[in-house]
Amino acid sequence: MDEEYDVVVLGTGLKECILSGLLSVDGLKVLHMDRNDYYGGESTSLNLNQLWKRFKGDDKPPESLGSSKEYNVDMIPKFMMANGALVRVLIHTNVTKYLNFKAVDGSFVYNKGKIYKVPATDVEALKSTLMGLFEKRQARKFFIYVQDYEEDDPKSHEGLDLNKITARELILKYGLEDDTIDFIGHALALHSDDKYLDEPAIVTVKRMKLYAESLARFQGGSPYIYPLYGLGELPQGFARLSAVYGGTYMLNKPECKVEFDSNGKAYGVTSARETVKCKKIVCDPSYLPDKVQKVGRVARAICIMSHPIPDTNDSHSVQIILPQKQLGRKSDMYLFCCSYSHNVASKGKYIAFVSTEAETDSPEIELKPGIDLLGHVDETFFDIYDRYEPINKSNDDNCFISTSYDATTHFESTVEDVLTLYRKITGKELDLSVDLSAASAAAE
Repeated sequence: MDEEYDVVVLGTGLKECILSGLLSVDGLKVLHMDRNDYYGGESTSLNLNQLWKRFKGDDKPPESLGSSKEYNVDMIPKFMMANGALVRVLIHTNVTKYLNFKAVDGSFVYNKGKIYKVPATDVEALKSTLMGLFEKRQARKFFIYVQDYEEDDPKSHEGLDLNKITARELILKYGLEDDTIDFIGHALALHSDDKYLDEPAIVTVKRMKLYAESLARFQGGSPYIYPLYGLGELPQGFARLSAVYGGTYMLNKPECKVEFDSNGKAYGVTSARETVKCKKIVCDPSYLPDKVQKVGRVARAICIMSHPIPDTNDSHSVQIILPQKQLGRKSDMYLFCCSYSHNVASKGKYIAFVSTEAETDSPEIELKPGIDLLGHVDETFFDIYDRYEPINKSNDDNCFISTSYDATTHFESTVEDVLTLYRKITGKELDLSVDLSAASAAAE
């Protein structure tokens, strides 16, 4: 280990693997190490026996759940927006050749105790049972404005500068009710709280357009896609990519201690009494605990079921967003469900995750509104984990640390973090103008 590298990446979580792949493609000499003997870090994928061991000690799962090896349970389950930034990164790096995607059946929102399909276009707004007749007409007008809006075509702006007016001001022009604003902001634009209302409207309009364009992409019931066999394939896909471009991978490396010089700049990593030198360190928060701060906790329930979630049109894969206001909470709750049709469980079995930013110490009680939507559950595992953000200045110490994964069940915030880190490490923006048809997804 006496070579010098441009970058040493510590941890094989999804963010670290994407960055390792991107930096290798850019021609940097990358060494990627992990203290674990498996890929994925916090975002790993477990079979049934591993899931049991992690959450129930040494119990053996009941035979009624089927074969352990047929399960691929993602610990950080997130759907991908079909036209979103992660899919663009996958195409940009050609990692799509290692993966097979399948469209996700449904996208729903919780409102006044019931779940409804998220209406994303003017046509769907008119059909939706989520709104009354007058409200549908107002929402339809708003959706048409958003659909027709083009940033470089002033005619489509109707005299509004979306960089100057807030989302609240734009929505008020259409006289929409609170419940409608709720599903537009949280289930369509995928904001995780209501701060967006006082931020420039352009952000929300772009997010709504991304949702609608992704929905149109595969003519399915949702804008999302998900890899067959789950996300566990993703870190490995980027690991292969990195290797193709000369990156080196080392799993099961004990300790992985970052070394600093007298000026506080990282210059290498020591493992098993050998030190490898480098110019920059990329890692998850667990490798540099002194340079991160706890910013919250995620509470979640992992549920195994023998049926689809009720009232989702028998969807084999689905996301349901429960906006904060509907639950009287400070943060949204997310429901992710996938099944044997994506090869993540044995025949006839469904895996559901209910997750939220923890506001109490009792995940069982806190997650109840989401769990109550599932119907009968065969097995439930509760979990709560801390969320960290870096507090270091990467220019001063050469360390680039990812943030912990949040409670969302889609990839938008994860990719934002990756793109921000890429910009800090390389000093340039990642070009994501790609031919989106390079990533196809099978329908059900």
